[in-house]
Amino acid sequence: MKFLLSKIGFYVVALWAALTLNFFLPRWMPGNPVDMMLSKLAQKGPVSPEARSAIEMLLGTNSQAPIWEQYVDYLGKVLTGDFGVSVAYFPASVGDVIGRTLPWTIGLIGIATVISFVLGIVLGQLAGWKRGSWLDNLIPVTTMFQSVPYFWLALILLFFFGSMWQLFPLNGGYDVYSTAPGLDWDFIGSVLYYGALPALTIVISSVGGWMLGMRNMMVSTLSEDYILTAEAKGLKPRRIMTTYAARNAVLPSVAGFAISLGFVVAGSIVTEVVFSYPGIGSALLQAVSSNDYSLMQGIFLVITLSVLGANLLVDLLYTLIDPRTRARA
Repeated sequence: MKFLLSKIGFYVVALWAALTLNFFLPRWMPGNPVDMMLSKLAQKGPVSPEARSAIEMLLGTNSQAPIWEQYVDYLGKVLTGDFGVSVAYFPASVGDVIGRTLPWTIGLIGIATVISFVLGIVLGQLAGWKRGSWLDNLIPVTTMFQSVPYFWLALILLFFFGSMWQLFPLNGGYDVYSTAPGLDWDFIGSVLYYGALPALTIVISSVGGWMLGMRNMMVSTLSEDYILTAEAKGLKPRRIMTTYAARNAVLPSVAGFAISLGFVVAGSIVTEVVFSYPGIGSALLQAVSSNDYSLMQGIFLVITLSVLGANLLVDLLYTLIDPRTRARA
């Protein structure tokens, strides 16, 4: 219980620090959303001071108030779930923008991350168990793809599979002409079809890292004394590989997977931009280019919560996977 409370306390402090940075970082950037909105209105005629005050109240960026008062007001709105109005997607609220784009990113990046992790762990386990096999010799090729920039790999796949052979669509999240959003097989099939190529890009570029890390940990674990003891007892090789070797070798990868899973919400901005995918990464890019404080803060908060939540979950999961951690707790 003491271990659990200490962990929760640590993450509460980390969340407060992240919220504080989330408040100040956009305000240190040049420009502000009020001036952006006024410049758009000024194209149709002069803007009165009353209009400026009304826009500041609407966007929740009262520059006349002291910074500490803005900070307290920001924390209060965060606790109530009020993130303000988006400038980039005006007049939509930040909550509506996040709610509209977040499922796309979780569906694409989340599934691709899980697939690459599971595939990398299984292949790395086999490569470490059978050193010198063709699978082990394949690792340098997979790690080469990890060093390739996302946008370059995405463009290559888009050229061959989308343009030359026309196996997959070039952009979008679903077929807007023949399907409508809903829980039916036509829409789900269209989403899977449009998301296959972006997901393939993520899997190809990330599976090599998981595979290499798991392979190296398997090689290190197989030299431990308890593996030799298990072999001396006459246990089956499959049981030694999975129960004794892989269970201990996978521990560092689990921590890395938690971080990757937390950053799923951030999305792969470059991948989403290349494929014109309607995810939260594209929304974040649009918010930064428009100096949209409210939307940036809302997206950063969701990213922070996802990263902290994933790490807390893995810290607690460690107590189940590794008995040594449970003993120290």
